Amino acid sequence: MQPPRGLPYPTQVTSAELIDVLWRDYVAKAPQAEEIRSVLTGRGEILCNDHVALRTFALPGIGGCALARPFETLGWRPRERYEFPRGVRARAWRHDDPALPGILISELAVDALSPRAQAVIDALIDQLPEGFGARSDLAWAGRPWRMRYTDYQLLRAESGYAAWVAAFGFLVNHFTVDAGALSTFPDLTALGAFLVEHGFALDDTAGGGFAGPRAEQIERAATRPDPIAVEFADATVRIPSCHYELVRRHPLPSGELFTGFVAASAGGAA
Repeated sequence: MQPPRGLPYPTQVTSAELIDVLWRDYVAKAPQAEEIRSVLTGRGEILCNDHVALRTFALPGIGGCALARPFETLGWRPRERYEFPRGVRARAWRHDDPALPGILISELAVDALSPRAQAVIDALIDQLPEGFGARSDLAWAGRPWRMRYTDYQLLRAESGYAAWVAAFGFLVNHFTVDAGALSTFPDLTALGAFLVEHGFALDDTAGGGFAGPRAEQIERAATRPDPIAVEFADATVRIPSCHYELVRRHPLPSGELFTGFVAASAGGAA
């Protein structure tokens, strides 16, 4: 896979323009997200992004802090840390401008995997050119290594997260619709049903279909990832790419909306 072309250096764009850069790169791998946005805006809705999620390996030079640099340059500030299942940890970044989405960057602890899986990932990392982690566009740099489909299968049998990062590299994993900001849907169930009626499939395995418990103050649903053709060293195969997430947040006892994340509602471990 080649890195996205023609994307501007982050310090030459505004925060909103950077989000647009990421959106355009993301919908190239998840065309259903653009279709869903079109269906909802055609209904009169104005869509707000709750958060943008990125994934990486917890390795020197390409970990979460490295991916966060362009966002911190433009005003996103590091906030809470989270521990998710299956060796995944994450951190949220938020901007002072409430119109801008949160950034959730998760990373997989490679040493939590089997020796065979670690060897596959080590071979990928060995292909990185010197200074790769210092790229200003690291968060959307694409897949910088060659890999075999057989290695993808090996990783996927053990960790869907590891397989996804290996296959797609540095890319937004999902954008998230703020369902609470929509005006024509009373709840997340109604929004999900509307999307199903319009031919989109919800992923019942990604965190439990419609949502996390209401007591946790956040509900979540997600579409099934778009299958797209990916070129490997030994084959070109259609594999699941990126999903589109739907989130509805509820107020805390203080009256403020819950802004965090919880493991029970983080499908696919962030």
